[in-house]
Amino acid sequence: MAAGAGKCFLVTGPPVSEGVGKTTLIMRVLESLKASNPSLKVQGFYTGEIRQGGQRVGFEVVTLDDRRAPLASINASSPESYRWPTVGRYKVDVASFEAIALPELQVRADTDLFVIDEVGKMELFSSSFFPAVLRILESNIPVLASIPAPKPGRDIPAVARLRNHPGATIFTLSPGNRDSLKDNIYYQLTDAVSKH
Repeated sequence: MAAGAGKCFLVTGPPVSEGVGKTTLIMRVLESLKASNPSLKVQGFYTGEIRQGGQRVGFEVVTLDDRRAPLASINASSPESYRWPTVGRYKVDVASFEAIALPELQVRADTDLFVIDEVGKMELFSSSFFPAVLRILESNIPVLASIPAPKPGRDIPAVARLRNHPGATIFTLSPGNRDSLKDNIYYQLTDAVSKH
């Protein structure tokens, strides 16, 4: 088995059920882990929605110690934003994402767990992001990450690489299995972190 075997826990869910709660699930697992192991050293980030008047207008990247930076917006109108890549109607602020997310993905000897939510199309516009994810996988430190479900015939190559990683365990989230999945991931991660 390759380095990192059994240490990469990937949460996915079908795109039709957008808002099925990958981020919420990951944060609930993390809360349970920290409650049972208060000295756990965790690095990483999650992606949150930015809403205005009940509508989603963008996404932000949030570190686990609650520092925030824009990731994507439908309202970006600065001169430099016209050169930004787009996903649907969202313009992706790669520089802002890299400034806050990449330092969180530096491998340190005392880190017990990495949380990466998510490894998706927006984040992958950063040419430095996926190499950082691969370095984490090689470090043998457990990883809890979310990935988009593949669209028929249009899988994202980097996401496919993660999904097919020899150490990857895939958890497919649906509205009906949220609670059982949380417990399952929690127990497997507790085991992986204790062996790290």
